Amino acid sequence: MFRGPAHRLLRSWLAAPPGPRRRFLRLPGLPGSASASHDAVPASLSANPPPRRSPCAQSLCPKPFEYLICCFGTLKMETVEATGVSMKRSLSVDENDDQPQADEAKRQKVSECCLAKDQETLENDSVLSNENATKQSETTAAGEDRNNVEAQIEEEEEEEEDGLLEEEEEDDVEESFADMMKHGLTEVDVGITKFVSSHQGFSGILKERYSDFIVHEIGKDGRISHLDNLSVPVDDEDPSDDVFTVLTEENKQRLEELQLFKNKETSVAIEVVEDTKEKRTIIHQAVKSLFPGLETKTEGRDGKKYIIAYHAAGKKALAKVRTATDPRKHSWPKSRGSYCHFVLYKENKDTMDAINVLSKFLRVKPNIFSYMGTKDKRAITVQEIAVLKITAQRLAHLNKCLMNFKLGNFSYQKNPLKLGELQGNHFTVVLRNITGTDHQVQQAMNSLKEIGFINYYGMQRFGTTAVPTYQVGRAILQNCWEEVVDLILKPRPGAEKGYLVKCREEWAKTKDPDAALKKLPVKRCVEGQLLRGLSKYGLKNIVSAFGIIPRNNRLMYIHSYQSYVWNNMVSKRIEEYGLKPVPGDLVLKGATATYIEEADVNSYTIHDVVMPLPGFDVIYPKHKISETYKEMLASDHLNIDNMKHKIRDYSLSGAYRKIIIRPQNVSWEVVSYDDPRIPLFNTDLDNLEGKAPPVFAAEGKYRALKMDFSLPPSTYATMAIREVLKMDTSIKNQTQLNTTWLR
Repeated sequence: MFRGPAHRLLRSWLAAPPGPRRRFLRLPGLPGSASASHDAVPASLSANPPPRRSPCAQSLCPKPFEYLICCFGTLKMETVEATGVSMKRSLSVDENDDQPQADEAKRQKVSECCLAKDQETLENDSVLSNENATKQSETTAAGEDRNNVEAQIEEEEEEEEDGLLEEEEEDDVEESFADMMKHGLTEVDVGITKFVSSHQGFSGILKERYSDFIVHEIGKDGRISHLDNLSVPVDDEDPSDDVFTVLTEENKQRLEELQLFKNKETSVAIEVVEDTKEKRTIIHQAVKSLFPGLETKTEGRDGKKYIIAYHAAGKKALAKVRTATDPRKHSWPKSRGSYCHFVLYKENKDTMDAINVLSKFLRVKPNIFSYMGTKDKRAITVQEIAVLKITAQRLAHLNKCLMNFKLGNFSYQKNPLKLGELQGNHFTVVLRNITGTDHQVQQAMNSLKEIGFINYYGMQRFGTTAVPTYQVGRAILQNCWEEVVDLILKPRPGAEKGYLVKCREEWAKTKDPDAALKKLPVKRCVEGQLLRGLSKYGLKNIVSAFGIIPRNNRLMYIHSYQSYVWNNMVSKRIEEYGLKPVPGDLVLKGATATYIEEADVNSYTIHDVVMPLPGFDVIYPKHKISETYKEMLASDHLNIDNMKHKIRDYSLSGAYRKIIIRPQNVSWEVVSYDDPRIPLFNTDLDNLEGKAPPVFAAEGKYRALKMDFSLPPSTYATMAIREVLKMDTSIKNQTQLNTTWLR
């Protein structure tokens, strides 16, 4: 299993006292311990370790191996999530792209009061650009990502066994993560090459603790979302709180199996121990509200009263109540808005992760939830969520069951939330152990405030493996479907889950999708979905097989290619013309792009200039960069004048994106601290619990830069931090710079 420092890390983690909020490990002989320099603390290892298993919980917390792999940065192929490795001139990355993501399910830790099983991990998140001022026709509603997934496949996925962790335990880590990541991408590989400021860069650690990165959503009305009220709106229509406790865990298990047709029972009988009308009413309400699709009736048997739960109309009834249009069979007050809006506070979980957990515990489909944008995982985030016909009372009850989540600020509204409706996100970020002088920090932050940063698509957009996602997107646009399959399924060097490695090896050896599928304990990943499609449709119908993958995942690949082209073109534009508008540049007037004429150059600044993502419905600049676009696409055997694909989903209409972003509401301060384990500011939850804000010493062993700023949607906070620190944000660069602790 583990050898050397990694082994010592595992043993120390196992020996440490449990606690969901324990975030720092002091390991003898390793960087970050009392005997080592703090400069070398691997942030991902000093950050929050996963909680231990709750004694009564059926779901398991991530096992040590899974945690280590997560900490070392084993990232999803589509959405790179970089853990914060501490080093000289290094930080971790996390996405601030507010985009739809494909439905995923991951293991969750629950407290002792809840016994429901959690969902399996989806190994490949999808990322889909959500440009506000664009003409992208591909943007879809949150529930569309399962359009092409058949009901049989959904049922199989729900019944997958918990084989993932056991599979991982058998894997042998023979090389360090840094060695594995030498095959990954750097910023230069995806066109990120320029800076706009002239200040000298300095070192800092981003996300030494995930609580060092806080995101608050900015709604369409411009208000910043905060969790500051846990009360439930008073509603006479709501049943009593007894509905959540009246059923035993055994009854809940039997009812869930009945609801999902997981056994041959046609009904479940629940004995009424205290036979009163009030008690019977509560049981009726509990069954109907907690298990949508079931009906109840009262029967007398052998002198005792029983509540009989049953399906009124078989599987069709279940299918109906689990759709977004009719999620619950029983009545909903007409005077109440159909959607319950609430603020979701989450720690170290991405948005779809959270949605899947909530839907699992509420026993509904994830597509009845809506939101305005997805949020980072390795962070504390606060955002608004809406859910169809679920009461605030039921939602608030989850606060007693789930860890790392908190729901509040409930209200009933007539309409759901829509992707892209938000104005942006407000960030509170701590860069710990900075080396820059006060003068350097002042220069860097003033530049960020006054000039801004290049609006590159961050490294998260392109994956970390030896097969970048933009290569798959390019093959799709070229109609090279055999290459698409090869790129997704072929073996590759680098950091990957052991079961994926075995699956790829089997595919390379046999080209048998069924044999390769048997190597996957979890089949919700893109590889598993593609193999299912190949098994169903055969190798001669790859287009249909690829269509099994959720739409957002598929579109993520071609959007990654667009992003790759855009990054390269912006670097060329800045290299050629600098930070001033020139004739032939593009600016937006409303949603329409127009050219800057010679006479109008002085009417614009570099902050007005946009560049197109390639597509059939955009125009290109009237200067050298237009030819550069054509040359780059021609080198990839694509015609810039014909971006329509024979499959409509893969036709790119294009979009426009500003090349320089100037953050709003920028503020900062440098603070001193001695203990790297203490938080440097309060969260919303801290404030709700009445915790006093931290007090800083006049002088301390370490210095930290606390930054606050707001960004519009579809911009990457890591690109702003890159401009401040002047360093490469790629995982490859970070791990190669800081390998001593691994060795």
